[in-house]
Amino acid sequence: MRTRRSVRPLHALAGLLLAATVALTGCSGAGDMGAGASDADDKAAAAGDAGVGDEAAKEGAGAGASGSRPSAAPALPANRVIRTATLTVQVKDVLKALDEARTTTENAGGYVGDETTTRDEEGAEHTRVVLRVPVEKYDDVLAGLQGTGKLLERTAKAQDVTDQVVDVESRIASQRASVARIRELMEQTTKLSDVVTLEGELSRREADLEALLARQASLKDRTSMATITLTLAGKPVKKAEEEEEDDPGFLDALAGGWDALVTTLRWIAVVFGAVLPFAAVALVLVVVWLRLLRGRRRTGPGEPGEH
Repeated sequence: MRTRRSVRPLHALAGLLLAATVALTGCSGAGDMGAGASDADDKAAAAGDAGVGDEAAKEGAGAGASGSRPSAAPALPANRVIRTATLTVQVKDVLKALDEARTTTENAGGYVGDETTTRDEEGAEHTRVVLRVPVEKYDDVLAGLQGTGKLLERTAKAQDVTDQVVDVESRIASQRASVARIRELMEQTTKLSDVVTLEGELSRREADLEALLARQASLKDRTSMATITLTLAGKPVKKAEEEEEDDPGFLDALAGGWDALVTTLRWIAVVFGAVLPFAAVALVLVVVWLRLLRGRRRTGPGEPGEH
C-alpha cells in the first residue's frame, strides 16, 4: 500500500513537470500567441496528468530543461545593408546602350528585371530598366553604366537592416524550438481532444514559422543583390539633326552644293515661268509696233510727189 501511495505523487509530479514544459514553450516560442495557446497547453498538461507515465514525465522534464537554455547565436549574413541606386543617362542610341547595360549586368552575375520604353513629344526615346547585381559588383556596374553617355541624374541609397536581420533570426530559432516541443507533446498525448487541440496549435505555429522564413528570404535577397534603376534618354530628333550639321564633312559639303545648284535652277525655272506670259505679250506688241512703223515709212515719200 505504501508503494502505491508513493507512485501517485510521482504521477502528480510528472503532470506538473509536463505542464511547466508547455508553459515554457508558450513563453519562449510563441510570445505573440493568444488565449488559444494557453488553453492548448492546459489541455496537454491535463492529458499528461491523466495517463502519461514516468517515462513521459522524464522526457517532458528534459524538454523543459532544453527550452530554458539559451539557444546558440545564429550565423548572420555578413552584409546587412540594402543598396539601391537610380540613374538617368542621355545616350545617342538607346537600343545600343540598353544592350551594353544588359551585358554588363549579366557579366557581373546579375539579371535584368522590369523594362519600359516610351517616346516623348520631341521624338526622344526613353527606356527604364531595373537591374539586379551582386553587392560585390555594385560599384563597378554603377560606374560602367554612368560612362555610357551623359549623366543627367544619380541617386544612391544604403539602408542598414541589421536590427531586422537579428530579430528575424532569433524569432526563427525560437519558433522552430516551439514547433518541435508541440510535436513531442502530440506523440505523448493519447486523449483525442488533446490531440486535436495540439494539432491546431501546431498549425498556427508552423504558419508563423513560414512567415518568418519568407521574411528572412526577402531580407537575404535585398541585402545580397543591389537594385539599380536605369533610365536611358535618347536625344530629341531636332537636336540630333542640329548636332550633325555642326560638323560637316566633304560629302556634306558636296551634297549641300548640289542641293544649292538644284534649288537655284528650280528658282530660275520658276522666274522664267512667271515672266514668260509677260514676255509673250511684249513680243506681240513689239511685232505690231514694228509693222506699223514700216507702213508709215513706205507711205511717207509718196505724198510730196503728188503736190
